[in-house]
Amino acid sequence: MTEAVRLEPCAPGLLTPDDLRTLFLFEQLTDDQLTWIAAHGCTMRVPAGGLVVREGDPAEQFFVLLSGTISLTRRVGEDDVQTVRTEQRGVYMGATQAYLRDDGVPRTYQASMRALDDAEFFVMPAADFGHMMRDWFPMAIHLLEGLALGMRERQAVVSERQRLAALGALSAGLMHELNNPAAAASRATSALRQRVAGMRHKLGMLAAGKVAPAQLDALVELQEEVIERAAKAPTLTAMQAADREDELGDWMDERHITGAWDLAPVFAQGGIDTDCLTEIEGKIDPGLLDQAVHWIGYAMETEQLMSDIEDATGRVSSLVSAAKQYSQLDRAAHQWIDVHAGIDSTLVMLNHKIGDGITVVRHYDRGLPQVPAHPAELNQVWTNLIDNAVQAMNGAGTLTIATYADDDHVVVSVGDTGPGVPENLRKRVFEPFFTTKPVGQGTGLGLDISYRIVVNGHGGDIRLESQPGDTRFLVRLPVTEPPSA
Repeated sequence: MTEAVRLEPCAPGLLTPDDLRTLFLFEQLTDDQLTWIAAHGCTMRVPAGGLVVREGDPAEQFFVLLSGTISLTRRVGEDDVQTVRTEQRGVYMGATQAYLRDDGVPRTYQASMRALDDAEFFVMPAADFGHMMRDWFPMAIHLLEGLALGMRERQAVVSERQRLAALGALSAGLMHELNNPAAAASRATSALRQRVAGMRHKLGMLAAGKVAPAQLDALVELQEEVIERAAKAPTLTAMQAADREDELGDWMDERHITGAWDLAPVFAQGGIDTDCLTEIEGKIDPGLLDQAVHWIGYAMETEQLMSDIEDATGRVSSLVSAAKQYSQLDRAAHQWIDVHAGIDSTLVMLNHKIGDGITVVRHYDRGLPQVPAHPAELNQVWTNLIDNAVQAMNGAGTLTIATYADDDHVVVSVGDTGPGVPENLRKRVFEPFFTTKPVGQGTGLGLDISYRIVVNGHGGDIRLESQPGDTRFLVRLPVTEPPSA
């Protein structure tokens, strides 16, 4: 059940101009101005523990503390985090931006205020406070409006530019990643065409040589056996493969097989050794050995090229799938998701940035429950955190992504082995426009956007833990839908 605001009228309910002059906010005003303020405000009381304003409610009143102790809190996930605690007479809060022109943006309280003991306030309606400010201090209001609205517009422009730059970088990276398997498939297809033509030529030569049907059957059978053996062959190290090629080349030279040094690598890659070739030799007429070895070699190379094409096209399919998962183009905006899918698709999209010098380590708890989320927005968070980690390591280090459960939350940890964030800067990393990167390399909005997505959009929490060689951003996401406001 939603807690009610507990404002009660004071007796007497009005302050005199002299009373108002004792408040530092009003001490320089004229008698006429103080009289006007006294007529448009009243005093209110809130008992100890009472809620004065609630974060997110319409900002309808301007408060000045007369007595008592109050605290301001912000909602972070399931917790209320205290940002201010004060008993200073005259401090003000509430509808502090009521003077801004009506631009269609709703004015809401940015924090909740609670009385820690019996407290009294001078209260003005937001409309009266805004009218007073605009009428009495027009030049100051122009400056304040320019500052507030200019910052909002600047943030929107820079944020849009950052999104476009990120989209361009991701598109370029995706095209680069797609080009590699596409080029590999094209090369393999060209080579395959040559090998198939060679097989047709060898088959014609075998037929022209009036090969006995039994020998032709034996060749076909040998070809199938060799291909099956190649499919099960263990992978050789570079040294083992070189030694195997030398042995196969010597064996073929001894038997006067033409092009032995071209055939040897094909047989070595297919896991064929000299014992296998000797076995083939025993099943073929000596006069057909050269043609038979070449024919089997063509068959093996054809299989290898088809495997290369299959691998390349499979890589293209996986990249397209990752791009769809990352963009969430064919999915609902809000859904229950497995966080690992979004993280993995983000890693694929950023593979060109991660490079070969950074080792990616995944410590996933695959038993984690799904979380209610806007997956496209969370993918933006993973992009910002991984991109920052990669840049912090300057191309060399270990990127560690871990997931685990913490009470009723799923935690995603993105860690790097970079130099760390100095202690005096850790409290500022989520501020808009704050960045430690050189001019032109950072806008200072990535972590601010990530914070708003996680905290405001998903009712979670994001925090930084850092020391040299171990920096981690911890994102906590609730496993239940946040309660309605």
